[in-house]
Amino acid sequence: MRVVVGLAILIAIAATVPARAAEKCPFITEQQLAGAMPGTKWSLISNQDGRGCFFQNNRGDTLLVAVFRNPTSDRAKELYATFVKTLRERMPVLPVVGVGEDANAGVTPPNAERQEAAMVSLAGEYILQINLYRTGRPAETTLFQPMIEMAQQAIGSVRATSEKFGGCEWLTADDAEGFLDRSTLTIQRTGAGSCLMFDGAANTMMVAVVAMSRDTQANMKAHGGGCQQVPLPEFGKDAFGQLACSSGNTNAVSIYLWKNGKQAWILFAPTKPHPESGSVDHLKAVAGRVLGKM
Repeated sequence: MRVVVGLAILIAIAATVPARAAEKCPFITEQQLAGAMPGTKWSLISNQDGRGCFFQNNRGDTLLVAVFRNPTSDRAKELYATFVKTLRERMPVLPVVGVGEDANAGVTPPNAERQEAAMVSLAGEYILQINLYRTGRPAETTLFQPMIEMAQQAIGSVRATSEKFGGCEWLTADDAEGFLDRSTLTIQRTGAGSCLMFDGAANTMMVAVVAMSRDTQANMKAHGGGCQQVPLPEFGKDAFGQLACSSGNTNAVSIYLWKNGKQAWILFAPTKPHPESGSVDHLKAVAGRVLGKM
């Protein structure tokens, strides 16, 4: 579950934050990417608050380089095993050598709707993930070598991640009350605008604050995304909740707020049906505290 939520943060932020010309990726440079894949020119789309980076090249391909920090190396091994299992559900996977303590890579089948080559690697308390999405061309195992070179460059800089444990400007342990098991609670700062809390059963609460226009927020509300919508006028006319989604984690509950040009996404994602899965009422207390900090 934490794998899915972590990736959701990266993708959600990438969809809403424009690239900044002076921004740099702390893990790998455009020049290093071009060296790994001669004949390509890469441009940074977005640095996800020191958590991961999105790039595009002159052929229309998209690259995600993401770093996941864990409290201990043992926890990292557990999460890495989950990454590999998740990867195998999407594509055939093979072990690769020369990157970290362990690494696996795969490519999607030729008939896959979205052509992707992916690699995950374990290094101490860190996990490095690279996803390369091809445009108009199949993903092939020949991509493994350039991805190994990318990973070798990036894995030397994983400590540059902004992920930290034990504190968060958006969530506190008190916010977990009624949602998560506080005796096994971990609080993780995943970037300047995002935080996670999770317990031993992998039930998760998340806050992600991103720059977003009022029109984009309203458009999200109008389309629904296959979820039951709940208007929340007490938080402003643009605020709404979502639950009972038809895809993804159908037990998850979300609240979306908009203030001062930013959206806050507050998510509770239990691994099993939970007393709070069928309502946004209890989550509104957490959302109110987040709104007060925006």
